[in-house]
Amino acid sequence: MAAKKSSDREGKSALATNRAASHEFHLFERFEAGVVLTGTEVKSIRAGRANLKEGYVKVRDGEVFLIGAHVSPYDPGGRENPDPVRERKLLLNAREIRKLAKETSAPGITIVPLKLYLKDGRVKLEIAVAKGKKAYDKREAIAKKDVEREMARARR
Repeated sequence: MAAKKSSDREGKSALATNRAASHEFHLFERFEAGVVLTGTEVKSIRAGRANLKEGYVKVRDGEVFLIGAHVSPYDPGGRENPDPVRERKLLLNAREIRKLAKETSAPGITIVPLKLYLKDGRVKLEIAVAKGKKAYDKREAIAKKDVEREMARARR
């Protein structure tokens, strides 16, 4: 089964995206992180069998972890498959980790995973510092998109 991949401007192929993140959160600064994975997890992610929707990122003891993201077991992996929702360590440099820890110490600020993609043959995760949107912010964003869509239709 071939993975459904979308490419963005920089030539990176997205393997999994968290489309709900931009609807649920105000996204601020973005970071690119490496992910510590097992071989069967990499194969499963390359097959497009990862889900970031319920995932979040925590800074703990000077290390950064992806929690709650689901990577389906790789069928031929057998007993080598780890727990699908295990914590996965993220690889960032010390300056970025300190910055994330400082920013998330404020109340209401969190780190959300946005996109899993391949870069130079390695799996990378795009994360963003975020703050949850209120219900009226979400309605405002939907109304704005509707207006833009109507303008685009009128131009055609």
